[in-house]
Amino acid sequence: MTEETPGFEQEPDVPADASASADAAQQSAPGPLAGDEQGDDDGAREEPGARSGAGDASGQQTSAAPADELDQTRTALHERTQDLQRLQAEFQNYRRRVERDRASVKEIAVANLLTELLPVLDDIGRARDHGELVGGFKSVAESLEMVAAKMGLMQFGKEGEPFDPTVHEALMHSYSPDVTETTCVQILQPGYRIGERTIRPARVGVAEPQPGAKSESAGESGAAADEESGGPDEG
Repeated sequence: MTEETPGFEQEPDVPADASASADAAQQSAPGPLAGDEQGDDDGAREEPGARSGAGDASGQQTSAAPADELDQTRTALHERTQDLQRLQAEFQNYRRRVERDRASVKEIAVANLLTELLPVLDDIGRARDHGELVGGFKSVAESLEMVAAKMGLMQFGKEGEPFDPTVHEALMHSYSPDVTETTCVQILQPGYRIGERTIRPARVGVAEPQPGAKSESAGESGAAADEESGGPDEG
């Protein structure tokens, strides 16, 4: 038996004929053709041009993308601006409406309060007419009237002014030769208003011209005209 030394492997025996046949096959293998080498060179020359064309296309696409995004941004900005303007207009209208309603509510509240004080003011006026407004009562009455005036209360209704059914309430009616139109000849209760709002009409007695006064005055004016012209024309 033959002993094998550990750690070393024996190389297989290669026949001499096999190595000789391998060398012959390597020498007989065909080399690269000249045409193939030229084709490879042409392909290598064409590659930079193709790459440059692809680069231009990609550059155009890249430049077109920001333009589209800019248009979209401008459109969105215009829409948001319109929304803000619409909201601002609605807010302005709402604020004006609230201020108008607030003023109206305040005016109504003041009118309701002063309406409840009108009987007291009427008593003060009657006491003044009868000479009973003296002493401490006079000071209190004048203070109350001053506060009512500061709150916007105004008194109206005087004798001799023409009768206006929108602000006067006729409680008495008579005829008088001293008037030429319906006239307030007696103030029974003064009227009161706040601004343009009438909270109580003036209660008055009115007088109208006498029914025959107009015809008589017309006849007198006609006679006076005839006298000035030298008398009526004779037919």
